[in-house]
Amino acid sequence: MLGIIKENKEYTVELGDQKLVFKTGMLANQTNATVVAQVGETVSMSNVTTSRGARDGVDFLPLQVVYQEKYYAGGVIGGSRFRKREGRPQDDYVLMARVVDRGLRPMFPKGFYNDIQVFCTVLSYDYENEHDLVSTNAANLAVAISDCPADGPVGTVRVGMIGGEFVLNPSREARKKSDLDLILTATTQNVVMIESGANQISEADMLRAIEFGKKWAQKIAQQFAKIKEEIGKPAMDISTSYDHEEARKYLGDWALADITKAIKDPLPKLERRAIFNDFIEGAADALLAQIENGKLKMENEEAQEELLAHAGKLMDKVIKGEVRRLILEEGIRMSSRKIDEIRPVGAIADILPPRVHGSALFQRGETQGLTTCTLGAPGDKQLVEGMEGEKELRYMHHYNFPPFSVGETSNRLFVGNREIGHGNLAQRGIEPVLPSEEEFPYTIRTVTEILESNGSSSMAATCGSTLSLMAAGVPIKAPVSGIAMGLMSDPAAGKYIILSDLQDEEDFGGDMDFKVTGTEKGITAIQMDIKVKGLPDEVFKEALERARIGRLSIMTEMLKAIAEPRKEMSPYAPRIETITIDPDDIRLVIGKGGETIQGMTKEFDVDIDIDDSGLVFVTAKSGESMAKAKERIQNIVAKPEVGTTYDCKVVRIIDGVGAIVEFLGAKDGMIHISELAWTRTEKVEDVVNVGDELKALCVEYNESDGKTRLSLKQLQDKPEGYVERPPRPHGSGGGHRGPRRGPPRR
Repeated sequence: MLGIIKENKEYTVELGDQKLVFKTGMLANQTNATVVAQVGETVSMSNVTTSRGARDGVDFLPLQVVYQEKYYAGGVIGGSRFRKREGRPQDDYVLMARVVDRGLRPMFPKGFYNDIQVFCTVLSYDYENEHDLVSTNAANLAVAISDCPADGPVGTVRVGMIGGEFVLNPSREARKKSDLDLILTATTQNVVMIESGANQISEADMLRAIEFGKKWAQKIAQQFAKIKEEIGKPAMDISTSYDHEEARKYLGDWALADITKAIKDPLPKLERRAIFNDFIEGAADALLAQIENGKLKMENEEAQEELLAHAGKLMDKVIKGEVRRLILEEGIRMSSRKIDEIRPVGAIADILPPRVHGSALFQRGETQGLTTCTLGAPGDKQLVEGMEGEKELRYMHHYNFPPFSVGETSNRLFVGNREIGHGNLAQRGIEPVLPSEEEFPYTIRTVTEILESNGSSSMAATCGSTLSLMAAGVPIKAPVSGIAMGLMSDPAAGKYIILSDLQDEEDFGGDMDFKVTGTEKGITAIQMDIKVKGLPDEVFKEALERARIGRLSIMTEMLKAIAEPRKEMSPYAPRIETITIDPDDIRLVIGKGGETIQGMTKEFDVDIDIDDSGLVFVTAKSGESMAKAKERIQNIVAKPEVGTTYDCKVVRIIDGVGAIVEFLGAKDGMIHISELAWTRTEKVEDVVNVGDELKALCVEYNESDGKTRLSLKQLQDKPEGYVERPPRPHGSGGGHRGPRRGPPRR
């Protein structure tokens, strides 16, 4: 019985053998729209809320997507020992929020500046059907049926490639076998967003994957369009952005010659930006002079004030318009670059001392990145906790973009979502070429510090990461380079011009940022953002081919700095060696309460990490400590062999019975009193004492209980005239005894 709870409207979208169920109406009805989506037992809720008007001074679309993980969704109680509630989303969820944002943002009209907040909350996760696709499509539909003035709708799918065949929305398990992880968002006509990681796949395969994904994303968008027609709210009114054609024309006449010259001249970024800023800041005075001399008529004082308040924005439109015109009509870019021309590239390996293990400086035009590579022990892996449980990261790339890199000051001094996104793109680009943990058992961290930026800094991070990894001696399978492609378009005329090696002004005033990383063999990552409402398919074909040519050209220059991974690592990098032991012996190496392993770590100044498979990683700063630690571990797990002589140390005397000795690192064995000498021994201390170091022969080993008997006399010559006597009873003093002979005691 529902009582006062409203009933849901329910809709189903079928994708092959998969059913996406969407519900709306029951939950969170004070939002502009709420949609709950479900596939299998994975459930996510997306809510859309907008402000009634724009904030003062806002001249951009303030869209915020918040992707919330909930530990309860995966049936776990997460958090630290002291904190059991969710905190800031981990990076994976920040990245998913960016994917949702990038699919929705192009759909909003220019001039719409109301605050929009989209919450994606994972309510249930079945560990098979991926929640990111469920959440994204719930958000897509929620925006479509809300009163947001967004075009579309859009649909989102994931494409995998297993054994050369494309797989739609592969499960969590299937993704582990896939050579491709492509997320694609499309309207009923065109693709608007791409996010992809790939295992060096060809441009031809990537194009086929985009075509495959587009077909299914369009099917979702078509279904959403029908739902919108049935239950969608009327779109709210929007105020058009301010324009004054006569004033804009005057500003063009006043400044255009100098602007065109500044675009064409080979000027540094800040010098060119200063020229543009001077015109933007002087636009109000220039228009006021025209008003005062009667050449520019104003209806009233309010109209004049409004014009002067918007003068800088009108001037900015003139500048961006000229950037676009020169490219579309004359094929001329900043500094008179051609559309396929890549800025000069330079690279230096080992720019820092070897204390940082590996370093490189990469520069393309006025974009400069310093990347370092640090190697650590297996135990240095980053542990990430979420509703899926815990996972370990063996490779991490961190990207930093300080304000000084663009000549500015800012109070935003910590890592934001943009830095997380750019860092992840470079990380995805590098991951397919890293050696396996068996080949190279190190934890690897690269960090890029962007020191100068004039576009494509994430691609500089990718190139710098390759160089620093090779400088550090990481045996990567192939070098990776990256390039960002831009676009200037005139859809009305059907004209699209792709720009190789995008820089700032072309990004701000252009229509696309299409980043591609890859090796000589193929693509490793793609990220595409656009500002228009979709692109023709032929644009992807040309962009991928031009990107291939561009990144190989950049790679040629990179490899002049260092051609291949170093054979030797920095003397300051830790050394790691592996030992394979029987998994049943792991407990012996760890010891009771970790006593054994902690003792070795402290004694030899090493790190010891043990995999469940029995693979032991020993990380040491010196060869001597490495050798000692390995010897100790090998001794601990070694099985005593009858007939082998061992170095022993007497650790305890049992009166009348014998001596307990330590051998093979930490094993105990018994030298019975009868095995101390060929002649009769009345007292153990007559032959050995606690602390004595000696050699003894293994004469018996019982594998079932681990007890070992050793002998001193067996290593000695029998005395002349020695007569064998019957064996002496072992006594009853406890400790290690040999096998009992004769009938059992009563």
